[in-house]
Amino acid sequence: MKVKFTLTMDNVMVDGRQIDTVILDWMTEVDSNEVLAISHQWMTSQNFLTQRMTGLSRVGESSLTIEPIEDF
Repeated sequence: MKVKFTLTMDNVMVDGRQIDTVILDWMTEVDSNEVLAISHQWMTSQNFLTQRMTGLSRVGESSLTIEPIEDF
């Protein structure tokens, strides 16, 4: 299934620089099990982002939206 991910991060520190807001969005093909796994990791891991993004040392608030995309 094709999905769109939107990651919004506020009050972030990247390589020692303070940034107010960062928004990343991307579309990819994933199966429903992968979506469930990503959602579970997002909700249960306190340092989900800082473990995966080089240079990211702090995130104030963040949200991850996962939307299915229908092809017409």
